[in-house]
Amino acid sequence: MSKKVLIVTGDAVEALEVYYPYYRCLEEGYETVIAAPSVKTLHTVCHDFEAHSETYTEKPAYQLPAHAAFSEINPEAFDALIIPGGRAPEHIRLNESLKSIVAHFFEANKPVASICHGAQVLTIVREHLQGREMTAYQACRPDVEACGAVYQTETLHVDGNLVSGHAWPDLPGFMREFLKLLR
Repeated sequence: MSKKVLIVTGDAVEALEVYYPYYRCLEEGYETVIAAPSVKTLHTVCHDFEAHSETYTEKPAYQLPAHAAFSEINPEAFDALIIPGGRAPEHIRLNESLKSIVAHFFEANKPVASICHGAQVLTIVREHLQGREMTAYQACRPDVEACGAVYQTETLHVDGNLVSGHAWPDLPGFMREFLKLLR
C-alpha cells in the first residue's frame, strides 16, 4: 500500500519549498495531498537572496491547486507531514483546524518536515517541541525558542521524527532525510 503525505500550506508559500517536496513525493510513488485553509488556486512566491537587500526579496511565482481544505483532513489517513515556508505559515497557523492536524503527527510519532518559516506553524503545537532540537530560517529563531525548542544553527537538522531545514537551498538534504524517515 502506498504511503500518503500531507503538505499544509496557503497563499504566499515559497514556490521551491512546496513544489520540490511535492514532486519528490510523487516521484517516490507516494500519494501527496496539498491542503490549505480552503480548496482554491494558491499563489506561490519566489524568495531570493540578492546583494542589495539585507533580507530576502519576494516575487510572484506559480499557481498551485490546493486539493483539500484543512477542515476536510483526517490526519490519521496520512503517514507524514510537510510544512513549507514562505509567508503562508504566518496566516495558516490561525486556522482552527490546523492545530489538531499538526499535533496528530507528533502524537503518533510520524515524520514531520518543516522548512524555513514552516517553524511558525509549529508554534501552535509548542507542547510537542519542548526540548526538541530544530533549525529554521534565522529570522524564525525567536519562534523556535518561544516553543521551547533548541535552535540549531546548521541548515539541516534531524531530531527523531522531526526534519527541519533553513531555507530552499537545503531542499536536497531536507528531502533525503525526510524520505529516509518515511521509508
